[in-house]
Order: sequence, then structure tokens, then C-alpha cells
Amino acid sequence: MDSFRHKGKVAIVTGAGSGIGRATALRLAQEGARVIGCDVNPTALSETKKLFADSHLEGEFVTADVTSQEDVDRLVAAADSRVDILANVAGIMDHFTPLGDLDDSLWNRVMDINLNGVMRLTRAVLPKMLSSGGGAIVTVASEAALSAGAAGTAYTTSKHAVIGLVRSVAFYYGPQNIRSNAVLPGGVATNIGASSNPSVEWAFERAKAKLAAMAATAEPDQIATVISWLACDEASKVNGALVTADGGWSAA
Repeated sequence: MDSFRHKGKVAIVTGAGSGIGRATALRLAQEGARVIGCDVNPTALSETKKLFADSHLEGEFVTADVTSQEDVDRLVAAADSRVDILANVAGIMDHFTPLGDLDDSLWNRVMDINLNGVMRLTRAVLPKMLSSGGGAIVTVASEAALSAGAAGTAYTTSKHAVIGLVRSVAFYYGPQNIRSNAVLPGGVATNIGASSNPSVEWAFERAKAKLAAMAATAEPDQIATVISWLACDEASKVNGALVTADGGWSAA
């Protein structure tokens, strides 16, 4: 840890109420950033706020839903004149639901949070990054962005699509000093499990072969470390990268 790594920078972190989002918000603040954390769950966000206060860290917290453009605009406005770092962490699973059992409601909700939310917030911070000379965007994807079997159809599709978004931003805005990269975790000890309980038994049985090869579950802090590095100046030449943090799961 380097307490000066992000000194003077402003960082927005979604999903900051728990898991990887909370760990990332704390890490960036510990390394000098002024953090604006958001979460749809005000109770969880209050717990993060208390952790910041107990550690004498600088942070502001906004209850916001990334599926709402109004909330996204309000969140970006809280950063005032600049945003140097955006960590797109918020996301949900899909109960390992295969296509034949997938209804429009679940599909639309997963896409709206995992893909459209990333698009809305990334789009919203670009003007601030452009006006201040650059920035770093780090988006949490998944091992499911590389192959099937780690989740259901909606989640897998959303994370594959997120990679296209990440790389498109890297391609178009890299020359303007805006870097866009993705972190691809495997299993992580977070509360996303509520939306990962299998809903179709035969489909989950099929997925078990994939899941059996998964490395030991990571702690949120381990993923936050990767996010912080990708967001820092030391990674200035890393753009459009897919950084796996899955203990070798995707290499099997």
C-alpha cells in the first residue's frame, strides 16, 4: 500500500456498500484519493461510511441506483469539477438461469445493472476526465466474460458485452489520456450470492463441472488491490486490458 499513490485524485466507486466495492473505496482512500462511494442500499452504505470515519478517511456517500440516469447524474455532480478514477463495481448474478428458463424481467434487470449501468456512468464521467486531461476507468467484469458455465445466460452475456464496452472506450479515448481496463475475478467472498443461488437444477448440475475447477475464493481486498493498481499512474501504459484475478481458473 502506498498512501500517496492516488494523492489529490477524485474517485467514484459503485457498489461501495459491500464486497469489492467497499474494499475498493477503502483502498483508494487509504492511498490518498477523495472517494465518492455509491450503493443502492443505504444501510450498507452507512456501514461503509462508518468504516471511513473510524479510519479517518476522506469520503462522501451517495445512495444511488446505476440504472437511473438521474441518480448517475447526481453522483457525478457530487464529484464537483473533476473525476480522475471511476471504479465500476456494482453488479448482480442471475441464479445460473439458462436461456430456456430466462424471463424478460431477469434479463432486463441483469443487463440494466451489469451493462447499462456501466455505460451510463462511464459516459457521464468522460466530459470531466476530458476537461481535466485524462483519467482511469476500471470495470469489474468476471471470468464469465471469457466463457460460459460460471453463471447463467444473462450474467454471462452482460459480462461479455462489458468487455466490448471497456475496449471501445480504451480505443477511442486512449489518445486523450483516458484509460479503460477490466478486472476479471473468479469466486469472491461477497454478498452477490443472494442472486447466484441456482434456480434450475439441471443447469446448475451442468455448471458444476466448470465450478469444480475454480480456485480458492478470493477476498474483496485482493481484487481491490488490482483495481487500485490499474487506476494508478504506474499503470499508465495499460489500456484496454483484461486482467484476470481468478487464481488461474481461466487458464485451466
